[in-house]
Amino acid sequence: MGKGAIMDPRLLIISKRMEGVKAVVPVMSPKGGVGKTLIASSLALAFAERGRRVGLLDLDVTNASSHIVLGVRLSELKPIEEKGLVPPLVNGVKFMTIGYYSCGNPLPLRGGDIDEVIKEMLATVIWSQLDLLLIDTPPGISDEVLDVISYVSEPRPLIVTTSSKLSIASIEKLLKILTESRVKAIGVVENMVVSEESAIKDLVDRYGVEVIGRIPYDPFIERSIGDVRILKSTSFFSKVMNLADKVLMRLSL
Repeated sequence: MGKGAIMDPRLLIISKRMEGVKAVVPVMSPKGGVGKTLIASSLALAFAERGRRVGLLDLDVTNASSHIVLGVRLSELKPIEEKGLVPPLVNGVKFMTIGYYSCGNPLPLRGGDIDEVIKEMLATVIWSQLDLLLIDTPPGISDEVLDVISYVSEPRPLIVTTSSKLSIASIEKLLKILTESRVKAIGVVENMVVSEESAIKDLVDRYGVEVIGRIPYDPFIERSIGDVRILKSTSFFSKVMNLADKVLMRLSL
């Protein structure tokens, strides 16, 4: 921060809000369409299944969609306002999304406006005591994504990608940024796998990051979105449960 610059007081509030959170896990993807939101939402459910106190914060401000995976009716569920916002419990997960206020409509925000919403959300939501807080970040490597990992203390990102050439090219950029920022990723999840061999292992190894999950493409997963009961019965979710166990082990939770 330059000489004479004034710190945004919300950054101090964010630190206070996170005091009871043992681990903050931003779920990131270098590009869209890799299943990041589905992984983040399903992981939150898996941690709850494992008896952990878990929160899920959807910070994809312009296109929040975690509520669709969880089957949340935005018009029927709202946070409690009590010196901040207390997120409602959804299938054992404390769930917060800007969608409660946008009612699922797109928000025509850009640049600094998105950053303002992100800071406001982080500073306003009361999580109390959590083992893990998963943050569904916007896809890509925008300033907003990088701001998220700078606003919270000791973030441990989980990176979601596919084995497509476009995703691989993008993930290297993200890994470089995290390395330069001295942010230690938990690992990489290779989603929608169609081959037994990992297309990204050699790449992530060069950055000292492990592929901790390989989730096969499941043509039936689409019909489970919005119905948690069906989602939990899929082979996809069984793989997510295995991934959750690995994350808990790496976080010593």
